[in-house]
Amino acid sequence: MSIKNKKIFVTGGCGYVGSVLVDKLLSKGANVVVFDTQWFGNYLPENKNLEVIKDDIKNLSNYGLNDCNKFVHLANIANDPGVELNPSLSWEVNVLASYQIMEQINKSSIDQVVYASSGSVYGVKEEENVTEDLSLVPISVYNKTKMISEKVLMSYENKVKIHCIRPATVCGLSPRMRLDVSVNMLTFQALKNNVMTIYGGEQVRPNIHISDLTNAIIHFMENENIKSGVYNAGFENLSILDIAKKINRKIGSEIKILPVNDIRSYRLNSDKLIKTGFQKEKCVDDAIDEIVKNFKDGKLIEKDSYYTVKWMKHLKI
Repeated sequence: MSIKNKKIFVTGGCGYVGSVLVDKLLSKGANVVVFDTQWFGNYLPENKNLEVIKDDIKNLSNYGLNDCNKFVHLANIANDPGVELNPSLSWEVNVLASYQIMEQINKSSIDQVVYASSGSVYGVKEEENVTEDLSLVPISVYNKTKMISEKVLMSYENKVKIHCIRPATVCGLSPRMRLDVSVNMLTFQALKNNVMTIYGGEQVRPNIHISDLTNAIIHFMENENIKSGVYNAGFENLSILDIAKKINRKIGSEIKILPVNDIRSYRLNSDKLIKTGFQKEKCVDDAIDEIVKNFKDGKLIEKDSYYTVKWMKHLKI
């Protein structure tokens, strides 16, 4: 099903993933409404089919959704360190707001919700293939908020189509760049300092290119007959040291390994997503190449707002 002329509401649409997603939605002819606090800025280009609302997700009930067709929920306090800065706000934004959103959607014309959860909701697993049927044992507040938000959304699956995506660690370029996620961070360290500092290095992390994640979100909207449920989205389970070695082969920078007590590993299996017809197009190497090129071309310039915790502290959130 084409999303051309569909009206799609996107929370967090000015963020790292949202900025890439919104551009793709507009290129496919969709009408897009973005709802974002814009803590990290607004890098979206002006477009006659784009409306951008600057407000807190907790105030969404002040706005109407009646003429929207689909809803993409990306807004959240991101990752463990960000949540730890203000746990109570994180529960409000990541969980309570999800309930309020679903109550509002339940009274609207929206027929589908796509939610970006997290692949870390599983906690640490010994299984090599971490599939959607395994138990959820989240070990951080951030992971717990994502797990509970999933449950809130899925409780409405008899009333609206719900697709919860559990993404791996995202990598690659975005207009609203992040330099505090593993591949991006290490690549930028290598380019800026000619050295990458890693802690331990044997920890395994699943990865997904930002282009593939945004394509997956669109895939669900273009194939709304796909059964409601949760779907992993991650295609390369790599150790931090393996990632550093990939970067080293391209740039030739030093790898500095420091000891660490936390050697937890996370893996994802995305066969369920692939069986819906989704095909990945990019990989970690592509993300590294894109970052290197943009840095050398002078297009990637470091900003404090590219580091979530640093910028949240600056804003005193």
